[in-house]
Amino acid sequence: MALMHSTMVPLGTPAVDFKLPGVDGKTVSLESFSEKKILVIIFMCNHCPYVKAVFQRLIDLQKETESVQLIGINSNDAERYPDDSFENMQKIAKEKGINFPYLFDASQETARAYDAVCTPDIYVYGAERKLLYRGRIDDSWEHEEKVTRRDLKEALDCIVAGQEVSGEQISSMGCSIKWKEN
Repeated sequence: MALMHSTMVPLGTPAVDFKLPGVDGKTVSLESFSEKKILVIIFMCNHCPYVKAVFQRLIDLQKETESVQLIGINSNDAERYPDDSFENMQKIAKEKGINFPYLFDASQETARAYDAVCTPDIYVYGAERKLLYRGRIDDSWEHEEKVTRRDLKEALDCIVAGQEVSGEQISSMGCSIKWKEN
């Protein structure tokens, strides 16, 4: 398990379009969410302990933020990491009750286009699909009961209220994306 920190892509960077299959059998793109004012794109997977620790927090966040759309994208090499196969994504989504699209980036092109490096790696886009937040979910990835600051939720609340998100953002950390060997 190689610990990585997100690359902190520059704020204002436009969202990159994608067309990816979801565990629900639907293929989606950025346009699929055009009615949502805020998109949260989360590069995640099934086996990473950092993601496992926050699955329920992400599910709860989707429930409490109606104007926000979370999107999970798994870009890991499923051949070398079979726990992250599309079939296992479907199984995990059902077991956990994932209430947001969980997409498979088999080519890894989407992860590369976003400069994603870890799981979870989080990108928040406003109505104009410009990057407004990229950082951690909260201040205690491992123990939810020890969370004292919900960074992602605070950023979303600012965006919903039409306020500027703080430029002081702390990078997300997690397992490295499992890149295919060339």
